[in-house]
Amino acid sequence: METTNAAPESALQPKARLTGKVIKTTIAGAILDIGQKVPGVVHISQLSKDAVNRVEDVVQVGQSVDVWVRRVRDDRVELTMVQPLGLEWKEIQPDMLVKGKVVRLESYGAFVEIGAERPGMVHVSEISHDYVKNPSEVLKEGDEVEAKVLDIDRRKRQIRLSIKAALPKPEEALAEVNKSEGRKGKEKRSRKKEERVEEYEQKEPELTAFQIAFQKAQERADKKSGTSRARKGKAAKSQESEDIFDRTLKNRITDK
Repeated sequence: METTNAAPESALQPKARLTGKVIKTTIAGAILDIGQKVPGVVHISQLSKDAVNRVEDVVQVGQSVDVWVRRVRDDRVELTMVQPLGLEWKEIQPDMLVKGKVVRLESYGAFVEIGAERPGMVHVSEISHDYVKNPSEVLKEGDEVEAKVLDIDRRKRQIRLSIKAALPKPEEALAEVNKSEGRKGKEKRSRKKEERVEEYEQKEPELTAFQIAFQKAQERADKKSGTSRARKGKAAKSQESEDIFDRTLKNRITDK
């Protein structure tokens, strides 16, 4: 939490961290200047996690200390020198995702510090989608993990967590892998196609102006030659027809 003394007291939120200077001590606690219009007050029970008999055993007038906001009143800001929990019991809800550190391993599960009053417990069956015989097979103390809250028993002060519930299911992970591979395959095919086109364009020679002119002249010559052959063919057919007609007439005259 960041130190924030500049905000007006009405804007201060619980758990906000401040720096204060002790300006007075009493039997009941200490009064601090926290840079606000109203003073900050630390009750003797909030000076330390351990029991305190005398305020002066913990703080002295003129001393600067780190404090956290507990409650904002009209005439004061109630503070604590005991760093508050990251998660209060009332803030922990089923299905919420939490991050924490593995602090202890047992044969039946792992304990994860998530900033609550007590670590949450992950049963060995909730560590992975795969079978895990012993938590030490996949976890070690100090590992940072993400887990989902399964259940909270505030009376017994117990929190049940699941690491595998915060992970994608195997079929979902496989689908994502296949989807990713499909995209990669499509991109690879597209790149190969572009490479082939580029290779073809590089191999295809560019014609010079002389070659282009020669090519056009050749096309005109071929066209002219084709027209000439067509005309000759037509003329030959016409002559052949006339010859057949003449022979037919001659035969009829001879028959008579």
